[in-house]
Amino acid sequence: MSLSPAQINQLRKRAALEAAATAPAQTMAGATTYELQLAQLHQDRLRLSQIQSTEGKVALKAQLLPAYVPYVDGVLAAGRGAQDEVLTTVMVWRIDIGDYAGALDIGEYVLKHGLKMPDRFERNTACMLAEEIAEEALKAHKAGSTFSLTDLNRAAQLTAQHDMPDQARSKLHLALGRGYAWVAENDPEVDQADWLMNAKRELSRAIELHDKCGAKKDLERVDRLLKKHAESKPATTGTGEPPANDQPAPDQEAGESNAEPSTTDTGAPSAN
Repeated sequence: MSLSPAQINQLRKRAALEAAATAPAQTMAGATTYELQLAQLHQDRLRLSQIQSTEGKVALKAQLLPAYVPYVDGVLAAGRGAQDEVLTTVMVWRIDIGDYAGALDIGEYVLKHGLKMPDRFERNTACMLAEEIAEEALKAHKAGSTFSLTDLNRAAQLTAQHDMPDQARSKLHLALGRGYAWVAENDPEVDQADWLMNAKRELSRAIELHDKCGAKKDLERVDRLLKKHAESKPATTGTGEPPANDQPAPDQEAGESNAEPSTTDTGAPSAN
């Protein structure tokens, strides 16, 4: 049953108040709104466990997630960083359905306050965000489609100072490199050289982190394109016209001077 606008507003306010009242070292357990959301989450997990198809699970998550929006908005607005299984689970589900911007909104809060992932997740939050979003981007690139560079850059920025395996971070740089290269080759409105240089930077970093990440051929192609771009730039040459101060006057014939012929005064008396 969907909530009315008034009920959504009340839920958001209650979540914000409870989150603000819970210290960072504690959990949201015991808070009324949190407990209700957690109970709903358990029911939804049971429904998901009855579906074998990954595609079917994703479709159901997309239907279930809107019910958690008021609670999540309230916690993000006023929370102090208390441990919250509802919040971390919703973050993962948003990734699953392709709502990467929404996942990163929660991820920013989770990373800022150091919330832990539920026990069933082996990776920490930073690694999960970076790797999951990078892998989805790489799938899109392989299929010949685009992926949001805004989401990739935000994932890189949010996780830059957090520990994770080099291979996981390498995937993120590889995805960024391929994304920049795609734009450079397909968008005539951008400065191709700038975007190719961004691609080269990201691909080089991916290789530094993991030599076998698969970026070497991409980097070779980017280098070829940069060389081709440099060779195609017109050489800077003169116009062939003489400098302005050497231009002949309009009424002056070439090779002539405007000055009157000089007469040399020899001091000799006139013949007359």
